[in-house]
Amino acid sequence: MSNAQRSIQPQFIENHQQGVSKAHGIRYRLAQTQTVEDLVMDEHPVALVYNGLSHVVMMVTPVELEYFAVGFSLSEGIIVSRHELYDLEIIKNLMGTEINMTISARAFAQLKSKKRSLEGRTGCGLCGIESLQQLEIDLPKISHSYQQHWLGLIPQALEVLPTRQPMTMATGGAHAAAWVTLDGQLLAVFEDVGRHNALDKLLGFLSENEHDLKTGFVLMTSRASYELVRKCAKLDIALLASISAPTALAISLAEKAGIGLVSFCRGDGFVVYR
Repeated sequence: MSNAQRSIQPQFIENHQQGVSKAHGIRYRLAQTQTVEDLVMDEHPVALVYNGLSHVVMMVTPVELEYFAVGFSLSEGIIVSRHELYDLEIIKNLMGTEINMTISARAFAQLKSKKRSLEGRTGCGLCGIESLQQLEIDLPKISHSYQQHWLGLIPQALEVLPTRQPMTMATGGAHAAAWVTLDGQLLAVFEDVGRHNALDKLLGFLSENEHDLKTGFVLMTSRASYELVRKCAKLDIALLASISAPTALAISLAEKAGIGLVSFCRGDGFVVYR
């Protein structure tokens, strides 16, 4: 089986597995208390550095960081293809993690011209932008449309998805991004404390394995917000499905980009917004 065809299987979450930590607390219920030991998601500062220029610090669950860096670079338009990323090195220290990347001269010149400096927050794709002009709402139209029968694959994918979310099963605190193939299978599932981080990890995996993004769609366990639609549009993905609600801006951007947006995906029901 090729790398592009392999499926990422969930691993058992042990108490000290990377990305999950122990926490002690006192549970209150019906006027009684109980000491408990929980597993909780890790948040870890990750600095993305391009050709020696520090671009952004994101709070990320520190697993699958190479996929995260590749996916972020693509979905934020820093590089237009995986071929513009020449080298990637992950360096961990006491303060956090640095991911040093070497990108093409074209991509680096464009990055410097934007002069964008931000600190990412959990669940936020906008924190720290310097002006309203940096809010990317003029997305290009995607090159293809989803087929109606793809919608029938959502209930089958939803049924399997919980079994592929080990961090969520252990902590209840993770978002997941899944790639659904056109036979209804889950090719890959990635989890993170931030929904956009989970999506970037998925997009990085798909890019690294040269997967055809016209042969499936994204399923998210979160709400469908602006940055998720924007990231899918950047990679020419035709359909985004989410378990929770969409935002008004997500619906508007999906319509402008030609992306199918499906939300409230629960059981065998969902709402199509295009």
